[in-house]
Amino acid sequence: MSLELYNTRTRSKQRFEPIDAQHVRMYVCGPTVYNRVHIGNARPAVVFDLLYRVLKTLYAQVTYARNITDIDDKIINAAKAAGEPIEVLTARFT
Repeated sequence: MSLELYNTRTRSKQRFEPIDAQHVRMYVCGPTVYNRVHIGNARPAVVFDLLYRVLKTLYAQVTYARNITDIDDKIINAAKAAGEPIEVLTARFT
């Protein structure tokens, strides 16, 4: 069974061909923690969890890593607006 994914750059479906069919790796950007959770934070979690599960059925080993963004322009601006250190702001929403 082959897997086709939509490539937003080419705007077309593309067959997924892993670099290493014995160990597929995926890295996903996680939420940016500067405000309360919203539906936009949930969508990637659901979509990439589903993709991970599909990959697990097709390949022997799948490693899935996701980050939590704790520094970027939105976070810096939110910390300045709140008058608090970045660490305090991000700790509240992590």
